[in-house]
Amino acid sequence: MQIVLYSDDINLLDYWENSIERRCDTIYESKDLYQVESSLVIINYSACQPTCKSVVQKLVEKGNRVLVLHRVPSLEIAKKILRSGAMGYGNALMRKHFILSAINAVEDNLVWLHPEFTSRLILQIDTKKDTDNKIHLEKLSAREREVASFLKDGYTYNGIALRLDVTPRTVKAHAQHIYAKLNVKDRLALALLLR
Repeated sequence: MQIVLYSDDINLLDYWENSIERRCDTIYESKDLYQVESSLVIINYSACQPTCKSVVQKLVEKGNRVLVLHRVPSLEIAKKILRSGAMGYGNALMRKHFILSAINAVEDNLVWLHPEFTSRLILQIDTKKDTDNKIHLEKLSAREREVASFLKDGYTYNGIALRLDVTPRTVKAHAQHIYAKLNVKDRLALALLLR
């Protein structure tokens, strides 16, 4: 999938290009942005203000997948941007591996949020009765139940690793087994199932 970058900040564009490490087309004018079709478009939230919601909607109508990055990200803006059709939202200066993760998720037609926002969204989900959770948790080993409990409460892999005195890689392996056994794709889906 072709990647198109749009920002009014040259330094930010350079940062993205260096992080992505594959060919990207850069757009500097909004009129040119609306000509883009069937691409993954990464836009700087500040560059499309005050009409970012409208910009995202127009891009989506042209068959694009949109990732919005923002220097000062907020959960409320994330919710608005995702409702407008964007498939991802995060910090414009996040680390390279997060940028690549976001691109991979959006290319796979999945929604991507910075892990901090995912944790905060999980905490906002209403909890279910314990009997509902018990049915799902019976499919898991004791250690997987422990990890699943932390994941549904919004802990990061690093946070869980510290609590269980294991490596984050071990937590990630447990998480992948949990997702497979419960037929969910990610932490947010797990939290929706178990909370």
